[in-house]
Amino acid sequence: MTPHWTLAERAAKMNPSVIREILKVTERPGIISFAGGLPSSKTFPVAEFEAACAKVLSKDPSGALQYAASEGYGPLRELVAEQLGRQSAAAGVPWKVDPAQVLITTGSQQGLDLVAKILIDAGSRVLVESPTYLGAVMAFTPMEPTVVSVASDDEGLDMADLASKTPDARFLYVLPNFQNPTGRTMNEARRAALAAHAQATGLPIMEDNPYGDLWFEQAPAAPLTARNPEGGIYLGSFSKVLAPGLRMGFIVAPKAVYPKLLQAKQAADLHSPSFNQRLIFEVMQDGFLDRHVPTIRALYKGQRDAMLASLAQHFPQGGNPDDTLTWNTPAGGMFLWARLPAGMNAVDLLPHAVDKGVAFVPGAPFYAGQGDARAMRLSFVTPSVEEIQRGVAALAQAIAEQRGR
Repeated sequence: MTPHWTLAERAAKMNPSVIREILKVTERPGIISFAGGLPSSKTFPVAEFEAACAKVLSKDPSGALQYAASEGYGPLRELVAEQLGRQSAAAGVPWKVDPAQVLITTGSQQGLDLVAKILIDAGSRVLVESPTYLGAVMAFTPMEPTVVSVASDDEGLDMADLASKTPDARFLYVLPNFQNPTGRTMNEARRAALAAHAQATGLPIMEDNPYGDLWFEQAPAAPLTARNPEGGIYLGSFSKVLAPGLRMGFIVAPKAVYPKLLQAKQAADLHSPSFNQRLIFEVMQDGFLDRHVPTIRALYKGQRDAMLASLAQHFPQGGNPDDTLTWNTPAGGMFLWARLPAGMNAVDLLPHAVDKGVAFVPGAPFYAGQGDARAMRLSFVTPSVEEIQRGVAALAQAIAEQRGR
């Protein structure tokens, strides 16, 4: 008899990642990709990891290759807590992070999944920025929430709109630093207002900060979680400052929810890879990130500047913004957000751009509600400066020809 597989109802709600599907297109030879959110492989500290591998295997091979505690490698948790406290204090808001509140995850994407499992019931109202990180919405969706967009601008959330949508919300998900997809950063006034609002209303905040170390001119303001530790869950990642292939991230959670996150982690994968955790600790423990991350910032800033200059060359500003491509200037991170001329659609433009040899991500899928068909995300960290120049020129040609049609 032919097997009859009956899928769970939640499986029908799972859809392929638009970004992952687009990345398949970029595998064509000769495509200049502004699409992927991939860190530049030039930033991977290969020599340091090679030395760390030898050190880990010589110091405690059994521990590195054996099953381990679900909470994560103790010294790494302590190091995460120390660094977060130091960075927050430098930003003007002391934050005493207890290592017992740190849970090591298999990438920060797992953190999103774990939080969704323990906080979302069917029909729960979850608030997100507009637009927001597509991977978070994908992690939330199987739990069947009602995802509600909060109006946002270049400075962050619209506080009046947030106030109107706060009642009965399960939590707010926000990326305050160099947000994916827009590259924008929430300013200090909005952070202070958001923290005060959350404390006054009891609104929990899930703060996702994978890009916070990648600032170009000035470090971002202190974390939201530092201002209200019992009301926030903080997600961090090692992918953007070390290497994404190791799949290592972390959660800092208040004691009220940490035990359930731990249980969800145990059910998902028992623990994150022991060897990888020890590798990261060995690489980081002597202050390596303080020396390494500035080199990433310098590289990415140069590539951002190249993209801004190329966009300005091919799309002169000053007239009606509906008549040309417009864009923002991110102060860090990996992305900038652009908007096509009136009447154009980024999804329709994409295949024509690929035919010209350049790829990007249409912006509409990043919205929980009605998306902006004219929006597009451009990543500047993977291509070289010369590729950025050629790619923007190709994009300009695709836009001109598409408008002509």
